[in-house]
Amino acid sequence: MFCTHIVISQNLIKNPSFEVFENCPEQLGNFDEDVQNWSTPTIGSTDYFNGCSTAMGTPTNFNGSQPADFGVGYAGLYLYAPDDYREYLQAELSETLEKGKKYKVSFYVSLAERSDFAIKEFGVLFSKNLLHFPIRKELSKMHLYKDRENKYNLIEIGYSNFYSDTQDWILVHTEFKAKGTENFISIGNFKNNKRTRLFKTKRNAKQGAYYYVDMVLLESAEPSDFAEKPIAITANSGIGAFELDRTHVFGNVLFDFDEFRLLESAKKEMQRIYDYLKEDTSLHITIDGHTDSVGSESYNLSLSNKRAKAVANYLMQLGLLDDRIVWQGQGGLKPIASNSSEEGRRQNRRVEFTISKKSD
Repeated sequence: MFCTHIVISQNLIKNPSFEVFENCPEQLGNFDEDVQNWSTPTIGSTDYFNGCSTAMGTPTNFNGSQPADFGVGYAGLYLYAPDDYREYLQAELSETLEKGKKYKVSFYVSLAERSDFAIKEFGVLFSKNLLHFPIRKELSKMHLYKDRENKYNLIEIGYSNFYSDTQDWILVHTEFKAKGTENFISIGNFKNNKRTRLFKTKRNAKQGAYYYVDMVLLESAEPSDFAEKPIAITANSGIGAFELDRTHVFGNVLFDFDEFRLLESAKKEMQRIYDYLKEDTSLHITIDGHTDSVGSESYNLSLSNKRAKAVANYLMQLGLLDDRIVWQGQGGLKPIASNSSEEGRRQNRRVEFTISKKSD
């Protein structure tokens, strides 16, 4: 069940989904004090939400409603606001990144319902030393390079699929080559209002763009790495094949090159998945779309999102409620076979799923 080049990557982010905390949050702007292993690089008042709290709880909070799909906690911050006001997240990595080595950084975001704007880019800043600037505005290059002892690696991630979604958690990710000086990571918008690419979500927009952030991942992304091969499920598989919290692959839900339309051969298999989920309403399903390596990273991410969404939409057409489904695209970053052959590329053009119990 495993490829010969599997490398088990370690997440270099401590407390990646903000589940470990010093204090159950009771007020706005207390992220720095409440969450273990995290801080803020400026004095902007980043927020922490956790199901343990009535004042700063989940899923309902002052900016709308957002379920916590990766536990019971998540962060909240303004990435755009009047007068260039900004908020950020900062964490120390568990080890210094290796010079020249390729890494993948990812996190999930959702635009708060009461946001007046949405941004089109996220910034990820790696630094040699811990950042602390007594400012509430954007953390610009002017501020950063005043600290001559520090070294930086700034990455911008721009997609068209995440910036306007106020319901789902959307995966944001990219790969980069390390400089060998990265000890800390900061996430936010490092541009002022004039330079920020955005659009209005409301006609008379005057306020900001507020995002929830969860499940931050930083891991090795060596080109030769193959993901673990998932368990293959077909229409003839026994019901015991649906092992909870294990990754499965739809045996017949493979896609033609550059296509995201479901093949007819997939529908019996998906009917069986739906019948299984219908029997137990405590179960929910996470769907991941994948592509082969042909095409740009941004295009493949978009295509894989469309493939995952096609499967999710079909299950919802059958009758599965949308709050029992999470879907996202992974692009071509997690191959299970070599992309050097057509057969390998065919295997990589897949949709995987994981069935789990809903958390109480």
